[in-house]
Amino acid sequence: MAEESLAGKVAIVSGSAKGIGAATCVELATRGAIVVVNYPWPSERGDAEAVLARICQTNSSSASKCILVESDLSTTTGPQHLVDETIRQLGPRIDILINNAGVAIMKPLAESTLDQWDTMVNLNARGALLLTQAVLPYLANPSRIVSLSSVGARQGYEGSSIYNGTKSMIESFTRCWAIELGRKYGCTVNAVCPGPTDTSGFNHSTPEFLAKLQPLLNATPAGSRMGTPEEAAHAIGFLCEEKSRWITGRTYWEYVDDLHSMKQSDLPGQDDGPACTVM
Repeated sequence: MAEESLAGKVAIVSGSAKGIGAATCVELATRGAIVVVNYPWPSERGDAEAVLARICQTNSSSASKCILVESDLSTTTGPQHLVDETIRQLGPRIDILINNAGVAIMKPLAESTLDQWDTMVNLNARGALLLTQAVLPYLANPSRIVSLSSVGARQGYEGSSIYNGTKSMIESFTRCWAIELGRKYGCTVNAVCPGPTDTSGFNHSTPEFLAKLQPLLNATPAGSRMGTPEEAAHAIGFLCEEKSRWITGRTYWEYVDDLHSMKQSDLPGQDDGPACTVM
């Protein structure tokens, strides 16, 4: 069994029924953390239970203590409910918060609507802010906050005005909170900014998008492929360690050049169906 460097620490991972969030739950549990697996609706409970099963397979000492909490973080009450349930079941201490929940709807500016604005801003940005606010009374000293950004926060491409804006907000939150929370709460605050990652969001991309993406992946120094959720989770896990105590206010990201050359019509989430969940 790997060294359980986070043994006994309570970690909330928002939006963690699949993708990077699910991998992060497994990663933190492997390191000994007691993980709160969050899912938004009853229809995703099966995915969340599958994450819990994966955690149990790690044989971590914390596996039997990990819990599931249904809470929709796009609502004004969801973040507080997630924290309240965590405290009720695990006690009044939170050591780690991972702001992972997010959604992307790619539309040209001329076709963007206020409903799409509300969907993305309410979950990606407001949800992270309210959840972070809700954990403050229970933050241990020391503690860790890690939020998920995107390469879109610093690169422009067609059809991504709102989504990219929400991820820029996450990076701004990270810098502000590192200053505001550091000394008062003994908390480090960082962000991880994955490049293209093999999640359900990218799996729903058009063949045209994937074809145009391949040359960029071929130029990736670490390997000619997308990253995996587990690789992103490993970076997140490191930022939760005691050894990362002198790192704060930073965004760590995988750089893929010229993503802005992708046209909006090639990007995920083009139909009028459910939004493309990317985390």
